[in-house]
Amino acid sequence: MAIYGKPEIFNPDQGCQFTSAEFTQPLLAAGVRLSMDGKGRCLDNVLVERLWRSVKYEEVYLKRYETMVEAHANLETYLLFYNDRRPHSAHGRMVFSRDG
Repeated sequence: MAIYGKPEIFNPDQGCQFTSAEFTQPLLAAGVRLSMDGKGRCLDNVLVERLWRSVKYEEVYLKRYETMVEAHANLETYLLFYNDRRPHSAHGRMVFSRDG
């Protein structure tokens, strides 16, 4: 297991592979706090999972970034579009804009 950097909190899924001592002990030994949703909270991640699906299929998979700077700039532009201009199916594909 490799830990790159040290997060303050790690939020793993509830699967047994993520709740086992073999997985959690290295994190705890590194001083990382664990945060797990309770049993039956599987829908908590739905909105975030949907966001990342959109980011991947509407931005990342369509482009080839040459540098991390380019990737960061393109992702920032996409997320601004996603939040401010993109039509969302939950709103009947209507576009709501913060800037009018």
